[in-house]
Amino acid sequence: MTDTGIQRPSAATTKTPHPPTPRQPDEPAFDRRRSWTVLGLIVVFMLINFADKAVLGFAAIPLMDELNMSESTYGLVASAFYLLFNLTGLLVGLISTRMSSRMILFSLAVGWALAPIPVLLVAAVPTLVVSRMLLGAAEGPASPMSMHALYKWFPEGKRALPTALQIAGGSIGLLLAAPVLAFIITNYGWRAAFIALSVVAMVWSVLWLRFGQDGPFTADPAASADGDPTRPRLPYRTLLGNGTVLGGLACSFGAYWSMAIAVAWVPAYLESQVDMTPGGAASVVSGKAALSLVLVLTVVPLTGVMIRRGVSSRWMRGVVQGTAVTVAGICMLAFPFVDSTPLCIALAVIAFGAPTLAYPLGYLTMAEIMPAHQRGAIFGITLAVSTLPGVIAPFLTGKIIGWSDSVHAGYQNAFLTAAVVMVIGGVVAIVTVDPPRDAHRLAASSPN
Repeated sequence: MTDTGIQRPSAATTKTPHPPTPRQPDEPAFDRRRSWTVLGLIVVFMLINFADKAVLGFAAIPLMDELNMSESTYGLVASAFYLLFNLTGLLVGLISTRMSSRMILFSLAVGWALAPIPVLLVAAVPTLVVSRMLLGAAEGPASPMSMHALYKWFPEGKRALPTALQIAGGSIGLLLAAPVLAFIITNYGWRAAFIALSVVAMVWSVLWLRFGQDGPFTADPAASADGDPTRPRLPYRTLLGNGTVLGGLACSFGAYWSMAIAVAWVPAYLESQVDMTPGGAASVVSGKAALSLVLVLTVVPLTGVMIRRGVSSRWMRGVVQGTAVTVAGICMLAFPFVDSTPLCIALAVIAFGAPTLAYPLGYLTMAEIMPAHQRGAIFGITLAVSTLPGVIAPFLTGKIIGWSDSVHAGYQNAFLTAAVVMVIGGVVAIVTVDPPRDAHRLAASSPN
């Protein structure tokens, strides 16, 4: 193991990319109880994160009616969530090399709790935009920083299942939040839903401050096993300019396009174009979340098992994530044009549920090749790029609907645009993601 944290390949690793290795004498001990306590808190963290994202979609119709918003204005409000999302994800990723994950996640959760205050005080489009911007700023770093915190508790060979569970927290969030938020909004109004999520975030922050800690597998160079705070760092252009990272970015970009319009527009589409009740739309969103949950909890751990048996992560993680997004893009192309409501729903569930595989597999492939002490920064940088559809997709969807001859045709054109982006991103990942190759190249370029 070099002092950059990248394993140099040997003849053995050429045949078996990820052979199991015994713990080295200076390697930290794995504390199962504390590791799984932190994992449980992080899963709940992601649950709240996705519920916060989803609440606007479920409140779309009553908000548009009460605040007299057009589809275009609502699209602008939905995109406002992402105006600072990418920037804070990038900045906090860079800060993560100097600041504890414990305090980063605590600060983010407090931000979630405080973000709804402007629109709760004054219900208007400008305050709604401000609230969503503040929430987006606090949620931007959430996924990469919670994954970074998680990897401090689990060594390389034990990360597949925790990674799957962290991502599953988002699916569980949608699965549980969809019916609960729909019920609250229908019976008590959208304000009650905003308040409920704010309270839950504050409770979580208190629990995290009490039980959350940074793990022994630290990415902090000053706390490394060798105690040397001057460990060499590879240039970011070298870390970012390889097929594994670039292909993963393309795949995540397509996946995030799907998620952004799912959160902002799918409930409104199902209610206005498929004549579903809010409860029926919530059931479809829950079905999408259930599919994501099943895929993440089965496919991601399976890739870890197969890699330990000698199958290359290029096939088990690169090709799998690209295929998932490509197939989802094809379903996205088809579902707005079918006449059968059950078939439409089935295709939509695949279109919005299958891309979730891109996130855990993307994190795992990047973690395979990155120096541990630069991992948090890389996660933040790649998040800033891959989540750009959050800014673009909801607003563009509203514009496309407004430009089209009818609302129905507008939705069809918007979903067609999403399908093109997703298929391109998936195919690029299939062709370019190759962690064993890129780990070899990075190891060769690292200082001795």
